[in-house]
Amino acid sequence: MRKIIFSPLTYLTFLFAFLFTNKAFSQDDIIKTNDDVIKAKVEEVGERSIKYRKADNMDGPLYVIERSEVYMLVYANGDRDIITPRGNEAPVVAEAPRQAPPEIPVYEQPVCPVEGYLWTPGYWAFGPAGYYWVPGVWVNPPHPGFLWTPCYWGYEGGVYGYHEGYWGEHIGFYGGVNYGFGYGGRGYDGGRWEGGSFRYNTAVTHVDVTVVHTTYVDRTVVHEGGSRASFNGEGGVRAQPTATERSYAAEKHVNATPEQVQHVHTAQSDKSQYASANGGKPAVAAYSKPGGQPYSAAGKPAQAHPGTQPVAAHPTAQPGAHPASGNENKPGSTPTSHPMPSASHPAASSPESKPGATPTSHPMPSASHPSSEPASHPGAQPANHSNESAPHSSQPSQATPQNKMTGQQPAAKPGNAAPKPAPKPAPKPAPQPVKKK
Repeated sequence: MRKIIFSPLTYLTFLFAFLFTNKAFSQDDIIKTNDDVIKAKVEEVGERSIKYRKADNMDGPLYVIERSEVYMLVYANGDRDIITPRGNEAPVVAEAPRQAPPEIPVYEQPVCPVEGYLWTPGYWAFGPAGYYWVPGVWVNPPHPGFLWTPCYWGYEGGVYGYHEGYWGEHIGFYGGVNYGFGYGGRGYDGGRWEGGSFRYNTAVTHVDVTVVHTTYVDRTVVHEGGSRASFNGEGGVRAQPTATERSYAAEKHVNATPEQVQHVHTAQSDKSQYASANGGKPAVAAYSKPGGQPYSAAGKPAQAHPGTQPVAAHPTAQPGAHPASGNENKPGSTPTSHPMPSASHPAASSPESKPGATPTSHPMPSASHPSSEPASHPGAQPANHSNESAPHSSQPSQATPQNKMTGQQPAAKPGNAAPKPAPKPAPKPAPQPVKKK
């Protein structure tokens, strides 16, 4: 066998190529407090400022930005540092919520906007003004082959501790919470990676099969019923991590992407997303993608209202609040009062679906995807009701109300009727002459 000998110049060439390649692909994200993102290579993080070089010019000038202008640093290896907390992200254990988060609302899943995007389910986050709903959203995973393990709340020691979601090669423990759309409490049944492509299980995810062809159908994962509790522990879901899930927790993970972080911030700044304002029925239940089209629970286009965050106040007690008591220990379960970004029901074409059913890992019907079975719950509207509005809609109907029995418009109220003209007095008869006898 012929032995290949490299000269010192060849070694230097390979070393230079390696260093240049590594430098070119090592990119950090500087997320500013106004949500602008700077693609850069962070060189130094000081007490008052941060020095960096722009990603498109690694050998260019050194830039300086004040720490007060920076919300978060997301490094190339997935690590991140919060530089300027946004109130609810300060890890103050003493302020962890003592009220249970609301139940997971029933809502429709938007159609997957881009092949390769993965679904991250909606959840209740907590801020200074109380619980607010972070809509479910389709997102671009940070690496092919990665899956999203959702966050969850765990009740222990009299408070509700937040457990952060993460990206990894396997789905870890997420409290047994049934988020739907494949996240039924254990693992993920909404799809799987095969040969560098993601295949979607259309039995539980909403995908346009005329556009996305990497699909399959597995209805064995569809289950009716189940709890809608959004937390683990007493009064909620009683589940423990399996040995396999514990091993997954020890694997290398990647935190939420900058787009997911911004998605959480958008929800936090929208007053209509707070449970104190919507009673557990958020106006925006899901998004097509971060910054994309918002949708109502019925799967209809909705209007978000970012920048209307309510004034911080102690939230009122939610139904299901518990007194302090012991509970099962969860891995990494340090309770905090801050929600970090994380991650339910697709096209309701399944005849097994029922309107208003508990969210599980199967499709649910809505006004846009009606079930093939007639509604069986009381008060259902007839099928030919053309003015039916989306559930939880806050907009009053503009149509003239009709009589439910006859379909005729009701008569106008007396107070609104035109005034009747005053009756004219009858003319007096002319006096008759008196006849003399």
